[in-house]
Amino acid sequence: MDRELDLDPRVSVLDALRDRLGVTSVKKGCDHGQCGACTVLADGRRILSCLALAASYDGAEVTTSAGLGAPDRLGDLQEAFVARDALQCGYCTPGQICSAEGMLAEARAGMPSHVSPDVRDVDSPVELTDDEIRERMSGNLCRCGAYVNIVAAIGDVARARS
Repeated sequence: MDRELDLDPRVSVLDALRDRLGVTSVKKGCDHGQCGACTVLADGRRILSCLALAASYDGAEVTTSAGLGAPDRLGDLQEAFVARDALQCGYCTPGQICSAEGMLAEARAGMPSHVSPDVRDVDSPVELTDDEIRERMSGNLCRCGAYVNIVAAIGDVARARS
């Protein structure tokens, strides 16, 4: 759904979503880009919405975790997080899910990470081992410590999609 806003050029994507559009599925964690709770997808790529100026994303398709499913029909990542109990308090979950969606796309595109065995092979999808998933999701913190289940949920979806 297209939205048109008249914003101060200093407004972040996070504040535009939450304060101007009432989209509460994206969370304000640290407001410094350190926790990943505010991660959303902009044109399919993950961004930290607290650090991104809304003016820089004029015309972009911004997707929050709520846009990856519906209450009566969850997306595959949302279902996997529930099935694997990859959420406890749930505060970081929207950012985790958006980050995972972006990360899966990056791996499919052959984008290597620090732990990828061959960073020169950018033409092939990256195999998402637990180490790859942990490295690629390292910017998303979970205060409850559900990391083992988060990695398992993402691994389930990665295998199902391949």
